Amino acid sequence: MSFAGKYQLDSQENFEPFMKAIGLSDELIQKGKDVKSISEIEENGDTFKVTVTTGSNVIVSNFTIGQEAELLSPTGEKVKGVVQREGNKLKVTLKSIQSVTELLDANTLVTTMTVGNIVYKRTSKRM
Repeated sequence: MSFAGKYQLDSQENFEPFMKAIGLSDELIQKGKDVKSISEIEENGDTFKVTVTTGSNVIVSNFTIGQEAELLSPTGEKVKGVVQREGNKLKVTLKSIQSVTELLDANTLVTTMTVGNIVYKRTSKRM
């Protein structure tokens, strides 16, 4: 199944505790908690371009499966990581954050980020 497409955030769980745990300020957390971000994924073989637009903030990540790439963490920090693909899942560890993005079906994308014992889950629907 291809990840390619545009997805809009539908729901999220544990946003505030997760963002606090990774060091975001209360002001930024309050600004971001109700914004419906849009993720656009372009997939060409093992090469991906992921553009996440949240309000006026745009984060673009380019990576190739199995190769080290410079990615942006949820705090906006540039971090090196290697994205692995396991079936319909993309997995990467950025510093202390484990991230798994899974295509549940043709229209549902779920990203789970874990830091310590805090699990943040984002569910997005294809537009």
